[in-house]
Amino acid sequence: MRRVFMMDAKRTAVGPRNGAFKEIEAYDLAAPVLQSLLTSVDIVPREVEQLILGNALYGGGNPARMASLAAGFPYSLPAITVDTQCCSGMDAISLAVQKIRAHEAEVILAGGLESYSRSPIRMHRPKQRGENAIAYERPLFSPNPEDDPDPIEAAAISAQRYDISRRKQEEIAIGSHRKSLKDEPHHREIVTVNDISHDTFTRPLDQKFCDRLKPLAGHSGYEVTAATIAVEADAAAAVLLVSEDWLRDRKEKNGAIEVIDTVSVGSDPQYPLEGITLASRKMLEKNDLRAEEISVVEAMEAFAVQIPRFLEKTGIEGPKLNRGGGGLCRGHPIGASGAINAVRLWHEMQQEPVSSFGVATIAAVGGLGSALLLRKSDLA
Repeated sequence: MRRVFMMDAKRTAVGPRNGAFKEIEAYDLAAPVLQSLLTSVDIVPREVEQLILGNALYGGGNPARMASLAAGFPYSLPAITVDTQCCSGMDAISLAVQKIRAHEAEVILAGGLESYSRSPIRMHRPKQRGENAIAYERPLFSPNPEDDPDPIEAAAISAQRYDISRRKQEEIAIGSHRKSLKDEPHHREIVTVNDISHDTFTRPLDQKFCDRLKPLAGHSGYEVTAATIAVEADAAAAVLLVSEDWLRDRKEKNGAIEVIDTVSVGSDPQYPLEGITLASRKMLEKNDLRAEEISVVEAMEAFAVQIPRFLEKTGIEGPKLNRGGGGLCRGHPIGASGAINAVRLWHEMQQEPVSSFGVATIAAVGGLGSALLLRKSDLA
């Protein structure tokens, strides 16, 4: 099988909805990230053969093409936008890997872009003359209403089903912020936009603050609160993927991390948070790997309740997970979040010895999960 390498990985900071990036379109967030990737590896735009970006909220229009044009890339560069909701950014990377393995390209930029702040107001078109259009916050994720729970309600159901208390969820959220503050700022991975070069939501979160929050959903002792849910956010992230043949022709190979595999899974849409667990378990089984062979994991913390279940069912040790904090301390720019996990993983892998493995994973509403497996190869 043709080998594929991730040469570099960049992202913007993550800013909460209507925060630091509230006036910036998603494609304008992505443009400097794409430009920075090429500058960092000293290649010119015409060497890139395709751009693939995930997006969930723009409602069409191919924002990947908009990002390409905003970055000043050649008109000849084709661009594809992927929408699998929260999995979009990681699935865009997966598609790029498959294209390089199939000899369709040597160099591809892939990732995700999202702006909750600038997302369009969505309306259901009237069915009959004289009726008014009806605004809606999110589309349907299942044709059957009973299979399409509100994500917050789904998190609360999972909390009680798997005996994950409010206090346990809060401990995870507090830990996520603490790890990020210890590791911040991620200078190497963040491209400054609008003078922002750090994740603006991260803060010293403590139990006293968590205790004051009112429940958003759930029964006594298992409530979900604002502290245990990733906030809606704006960001962009991307990686530079190349073939082994392209990489071997370069004198400078330092930093290149091999992409071993990507997987996507489907699951019961009533329990959408299971995606990170199912995708990661499939990845380990498919590649005949044990949990102890994985050195670092970046799992999307859309909800704190996902994490205990993930650790239990995969066997991953807690200290390996989200070492620089996760979505709970940054936010959830839906279409970009999977790509941000990939970026974080690439940078964490730089600290690991040769032959180390790392996994990034994310779940999506509707019952989807995606995972990415990287290895620090001796080729680098």
